[in-house]
Amino acid sequence: MDVTFLANFLLVVDNGSMAEAARRIGVTPAAIAQQVQALERELGAELLVRSGRTVVPTEAGHRVIERARGLVREFAELRAFALEGDAAGELRIGTITTALLSLVPEVLAGFAALFPQANVLIRAGTSMELYEALQRGDVDVAVCLHPAFALPKAYEWHLLREEPIVVLAPSRFAAHDAHELLAREPFIRYDRSLGGGKQADQYLRAAKIAPRELFELNSLMAIAMMVDRGLGVSLVPDIVSPLMTQLNVVKLPLPVRTEPRRFGVLWHRASPRGRLIRGFLASADAVLETERK
Repeated sequence: MDVTFLANFLLVVDNGSMAEAARRIGVTPAAIAQQVQALERELGAELLVRSGRTVVPTEAGHRVIERARGLVREFAELRAFALEGDAAGELRIGTITTALLSLVPEVLAGFAALFPQANVLIRAGTSMELYEALQRGDVDVAVCLHPAFALPKAYEWHLLREEPIVVLAPSRFAAHDAHELLAREPFIRYDRSLGGGKQADQYLRAAKIAPRELFELNSLMAIAMMVDRGLGVSLVPDIVSPLMTQLNVVKLPLPVRTEPRRFGVLWHRASPRGRLIRGFLASADAVLETERK
């Protein structure tokens, strides 16, 4: 039995679609369908059935899923153990988009210098999506916000950066009052389903500011570009990104202190890719130390 077929079967289950699973790994839906059929022949049972536009596991498929996850994870760990003594192997990194557009590229540059033979796979997602992917064994480390709940003892957390909430405005408003801008100018809202967006919404409610909302979206860089174009102002985490330096915007501090948005690295203490994870952390700390200087 090909472990890759099992991994791709799980990808179909998680996405509810052979087409989406195929898109994520760069093959055709027909290839995915053939792999699932090969598994069904080997196991002697139908694993998936169509339900409208999606595919769902059969009763036999549900029985196979958890065992398949364990087999895929164990094979990945076995491969990692075989390569642990070499400066090689594979590190699967999940990251929030803002970290991917700010800190992560510099960290990866340092990591690549430490482990030139290592293969790095990167996927972007929300913090909760990445935490769930880490639980399933789909990623080895997650660059994400600290979960809003106590972490199980099996996981390790390393803080990377604290980002205060600031008013992002066109540069012509540099001398204006932050609260006045939020109440007066069109407001571009950071998605309230995300950690930084929730913090911004809580601040507005506490300050009794009802902004004239124009858009709501989940990309901080897209928000910054809209502010640069003069579409409005926003209330967002103060991200440090080279892309921001190209925009004609200012960051205005708030008159009332707020808790910053905190993001860092989360990983499983018993990960067989410990050597690569430690290298990733060392590279991250080196980048942060350079920034502090």
